[in-house]
Amino acid sequence: MREDSYMKITLIVAMSVDGRIAADREQLTDWTSAEDKQFFVLKTKESGVVIMGRRTFQTIGEPLPERLNIIMTRQEPPFDDIPGVLESTNQSPAAVVKSLEDRQYTSACVVGGREVYSAFLAAGLVTDLYVTIEPLLFGGGVPFVEEISSQRLQLISVEKLGEQSVLLHYVVL
Repeated sequence: MREDSYMKITLIVAMSVDGRIAADREQLTDWTSAEDKQFFVLKTKESGVVIMGRRTFQTIGEPLPERLNIIMTRQEPPFDDIPGVLESTNQSPAAVVKSLEDRQYTSACVVGGREVYSAFLAAGLVTDLYVTIEPLLFGGGVPFVEEISSQRLQLISVEKLGEQSVLLHYVVL
């Protein structure tokens, strides 16, 4: 975590037991539990900002309501920016955080996909992780992160979501 930052950056991810966030790059999140979806909505609305990659945004198909949607992309975005609602950027994670701080935001949720998760973790910007483990095995597909350096975490809580899913909350040390 950057010492000069006051932003709380929460990474939210749902994954299979074998650590995959999707069976393939185009898969929707229809495999996650209703309870995980409820948690996602609650936590991201509480934050007020969601940060995601272009492919994740295209999978969702529209801006998440009641939140500023920051779309990280290296390509020309397939949409027009709507200030305060839907904004695209090709900046680094640190520059995105600085821009949000300059606008008086104090927290943001990183919600996917793999490249964005990896970039924020590699930059040392993530303060918290919420990991939902769903009861299935993909046997392949998209891993949670690409190669990143080792990071120590501290388990804060374990919560059962519904009958089958588990929510883990970690802080980054």
